[in-house]
Parts: sequence; C-alpha cells; structure tokens
Amino acid sequence: MGRRWTIQWSKGKENTTDAFFIRAMVFMVEQGFKNEFDDLDDKSWHVIVYDKETPIATGRVFQKNGGWHAGRICVMEDYRGKGVGRVVMENLEAKVRELGGDAIELSAQLDKKGFYERNGYQAQGEVYMDEHCPHIDMVKEIR
Repeated sequence: MGRRWTIQWSKGKENTTDAFFIRAMVFMVEQGFKNEFDDLDDKSWHVIVYDKETPIATGRVFQKNGGWHAGRICVMEDYRGKGVGRVVMENLEAKVRELGGDAIELSAQLDKKGFYERNGYQAQGEVYMDEHCPHIDMVKEIR
C-alpha cells in the first residue's frame, strides 16, 4: 500500500485547527506541556501532513531576529517511525528556502536530538529546560 500523504500550508492562525489538534494531542496530552500555544502562531507558516483526511503531523517556521526558526514539530503516535517527521522537516526547509532563508534554527527536546541530527541539524550550546523537559538548540544550513 503506497503512502497517501498530502501537505497543507497555512499562514498565521487561519486553517490551523488540525495543526493545533495534533500539537495539543502530542505536546499537552501525551507529553504534559502546558504552554503550547503562543503569539508566534500568528506570524508562523504552519505545515500539516495528512493521511487521506486524517491530520498526522505538523510543524511551523517563523522569522526571529532576522533568521528562521522551526518549532512545534510533532507526529501523531501511530505514524512515528514511518518517515513522516522527515516529510515535515523537508517541507519546513523548502518553505524557508522559498522565503529567502539559508538556515534554520530549532529548539529540540533532548531525546529527539538524534532525529534532527539524522536530518542534518547540529547541536549548539548547552542543554536547558523548557517546562519539565531538557532541550538543546540546533541549526542547519539549507542553501
């Protein structure tokens, strides 16, 4: 059976119901984060990956201090390990290139560092806490 994933983009909070649902399920229900939604959602580009009609993954990119930052990258539990996260990253990187960017920074949960390294990101700086979870900053040149 072939993959039937489709991609949808939205800017700001328009048409982000599915993205916000995925984020709430993964970050709040599953992982226990409290501060999931913020003002950055208003100025972000949001990507949503669908399996037919089912929203299965999301992420966002936005400009910060002249550079591009990716975040809120997550995949619904039943779809992990199937390449969906890589699809999210490829689409976020393509969007930043399209918008004139040449690098992306992100704040990775420490236990997800290997995923980002496999996608070409390099750790920078020290580990720090975001709510209850250790994170590390990572960056990738995307020229």
